Amino acid sequence: MAPSVLSEPQSRNVPQLKIDGLWLALGRLDRMLERAAASADAAFGSGASAEPYRGLYITSEDVRRLLNRRPGEPFLAGRDGDAGETMPEGSRFPWLQRQFELTSFDLDVILIALAPEVDLRYERLFAYLQDDVTRRRPSVELALNLLCATREAKVVARGRFTPDGPLIRHKLLHVIPDSGAQPPLLAHLLKLDESIVRFLLGSGGVDGRLQAFARLDLTPTVDISAGARVAKVVGLAAENSRKPGSRMHFYFEGPDDGAKTAAAASLAVKLNVSLLTAHLGRAAAVPGEFETVLGLLFREAHLQEAVLFLEDFDSLRTPDRTFQLQTLLAGLEDATSVVILSGEQPCDPAFYTMASMVFRRMEFRERRAAWASALQKDSVRVDDRTLDELAWRYRLNDAQIQHAVESTVRQSALESATPQVNDLLNAAHGQSRRDLGSLAPKVRPVYQWSDLVLPSDQVAQLRELCRQARYRHIVLGEWGFDRKLSLGKGLSALFSGPPGTGKTMAVEVIANDLGLDLYKIDLSQVVSKYIGETEKNMDKLFSGARAGNAILFFDECDALFGKRTAVQDAHDRYANIEIAYLLQKMDEHDGVSVLATNLRQNLDAAFTRRLTFIVEFPFPDEASRRRIWEGIWPAQVPRRKDLDLEFMATQFKLPGGAVKNIAVAAAFLAAAQDKPEVTTEHLLWATRRELEKSGRSVPRTEFGRYGDRMHAIDDGGGRS
Repeated sequence: MAPSVLSEPQSRNVPQLKIDGLWLALGRLDRMLERAAASADAAFGSGASAEPYRGLYITSEDVRRLLNRRPGEPFLAGRDGDAGETMPEGSRFPWLQRQFELTSFDLDVILIALAPEVDLRYERLFAYLQDDVTRRRPSVELALNLLCATREAKVVARGRFTPDGPLIRHKLLHVIPDSGAQPPLLAHLLKLDESIVRFLLGSGGVDGRLQAFARLDLTPTVDISAGARVAKVVGLAAENSRKPGSRMHFYFEGPDDGAKTAAAASLAVKLNVSLLTAHLGRAAAVPGEFETVLGLLFREAHLQEAVLFLEDFDSLRTPDRTFQLQTLLAGLEDATSVVILSGEQPCDPAFYTMASMVFRRMEFRERRAAWASALQKDSVRVDDRTLDELAWRYRLNDAQIQHAVESTVRQSALESATPQVNDLLNAAHGQSRRDLGSLAPKVRPVYQWSDLVLPSDQVAQLRELCRQARYRHIVLGEWGFDRKLSLGKGLSALFSGPPGTGKTMAVEVIANDLGLDLYKIDLSQVVSKYIGETEKNMDKLFSGARAGNAILFFDECDALFGKRTAVQDAHDRYANIEIAYLLQKMDEHDGVSVLATNLRQNLDAAFTRRLTFIVEFPFPDEASRRRIWEGIWPAQVPRRKDLDLEFMATQFKLPGGAVKNIAVAAAFLAAAQDKPEVTTEHLLWATRRELEKSGRSVPRTEFGRYGDRMHAIDDGGGRS
């Protein structure tokens, strides 16, 4: 009968585990232990095996027997020792030996430590051989006594359990102190590392200690739509990895748009190995465990013969993670697997072993060509204007564009319809969507140009902003201004003015007009008291917005971009560093960002000079207030024909935000009446409540000719 093969999928170059090979290895251990038991019977004295409490106390006869034994005598081994026999090829011991340069002695130690993981009867056997019922796990001394023929050999072999020995250096085996303070090395217990146990027993999946931030793909697939950029990088990397003495360390530099992940998977396929992907930022967040975690990752990649793809290298570049950065640098010195670091910034010069490969984001023309090719492949026809719209609005890579077209075609086929332009736009939007988490909730824009009530010059500025966003691919790309500008390629605008004057509404109008996602920055989540955290949060915001071509909206931005202060203490110094860093990120950002403030005078002058647009939102005059009052009502709201909006606009100098609040409150008052209908009295009562929010009492005389009618409404009136 052919030996059975473990069913779990394994890496293609790691030998498949034939389970019979494991039984052969353990059978060899059984014979070793049988000889050792015979030696133990002789060493422990006649009748020792029948003594029920042996090992729990020491008699004078035990003392004489121990003193008669020569110091260091390995009394359990056979005459020539049991180490050195070849492990069966059906097991994974030979592969482990080759990969970590182990001796036959090392393999036997691993076999002894593995045995209780397979069968608990070995615990009782080990307790008997160690003459102590409480010592059920093998110790260093037991391994030496079993495997060494002479006491001289035993002294030499002791060095295999020191930090310089490959078993300990590669963390294949752990020597754990038994009870007692600082026991001798011989008293330490042997514990095989969990990943080695899993490997030798053929267990699938990634090490449980890595599952929170790592994933293993035993059979990575190549996305055929990954494009020529990926194929070129993969070819160079694969060629370099086969050179004798090559470090096989690569740094993928560029935006996180999926192309680097596709390249890592393609390289793994080309090398016929697995792919182990880990997120460095999440791994570094484990308190005090980064060194251990990194060692596990390198060793797991070695065991699985996998390409190790380490994402988010930029997260280690902050001042509070210098130790983690140095730990990674040291780990790479001994890494024998193919290792890929991935970051948006250029590689740190200290990582001189890394071969850098630059992934640039696809430009407008490349995206347009990719859309044209994907649409032609699926026989979807669109005009040139639609191609331009798809290419400038959504910064997708080759694979994302292909997926967007395929999903559109598939959905249209289900509905027996022809793919429409809006279907493509929606599919592209789905591919570009990013989640910025608690740092920036996504806002669903509802306002249109017709909702804005602003002077004509301000409206013209807002339309200019939209035009620059829509046609930047022509001016910067086709007309060459991109090559003249190192920074400031994005669009940044400051909206300043009193509260309620339409700043937030204007941002929504812009997002609606451009068809871009809008994220409102939650400053309480971005600004942190911990050194380096604010910078990390800002990096996440800008990289997420760049990937999704989204608009970032900083409300009350003076909290972030305020004037730098005179340095009087360490807190002031760090606050100024934060401001400088934020100014740098704004300069580097190539998307749309809008900032709003009620207090422009509080902003740093160096910051305002760098803005593309500064739009002042004035307090509305009487004519503007009348337009706001007339345009605030949805068509479905029932209103009295004599609703005196002229009086409201003339009598109360309120911004648009307050008008909106009054209109909504008045609608609720009307809805509670027997005959729901918004009246002037409802507006007056809601206005009173709005004015009282500022903490002042509102006399009846302030309501002019309607003052005597304020009693018509009270809080208890209407339907219950």
